[in-house]
Amino acid sequence: MNDEASDDVRRIAVFGPESTGKTMLAEKLAAHFGAPLVREYARERWDEQGGFLGLEDMLPVAQEQWRREDATAAHAASIGSRILICDTDALTTMLWSDLLYGTTPEALRRGAEKRCRSYSLYLLLDIDVPFAPDPQRCFPAEEDRRKCMKIWHGALERRGLPYVWIRGGWAERERAAIAAIEGVLRG
Repeated sequence: MNDEASDDVRRIAVFGPESTGKTMLAEKLAAHFGAPLVREYARERWDEQGGFLGLEDMLPVAQEQWRREDATAAHAASIGSRILICDTDALTTMLWSDLLYGTTPEALRRGAEKRCRSYSLYLLLDIDVPFAPDPQRCFPAEEDRRKCMKIWHGALERRGLPYVWIRGGWAERERAAIAAIEGVLRG
């Protein structure tokens, strides 16, 4: 499969702080549109490593996520899918690295800055849903959740990336995300 064909596939990033329903929404959107889904590799690696990710894991996590996303984009093109749903993206890995470790490996930062331009749309999920505890989650306090929301939103704004803010209950979020993706498909 040539890279040009996979470049025609519109990449949709489900984006936002932890515990905002990204994985659930990504799965529903993939099912709704019959589109391939790229799952979050960091969660898988966390489990493989017994519940630990360090700074040294950030670049390998991003590289594997990129590899899986590119392979899935090529597959999407080969089956005629116009979109690809991504449960995370490189910008998210970079934001987490900065937040948790105070720095990001330079290769990850460069890759994230380049790759974030390849998404046709970011679905920015708000923190207006209850926090669901999970061993991988770090910031259950409302003040911390607001801080993370500001970081994720600011990352999109500063880069001028295309996004739609997704808010409300689960059904409302799903409807808004479907409408936003349909807009990309019409455009």
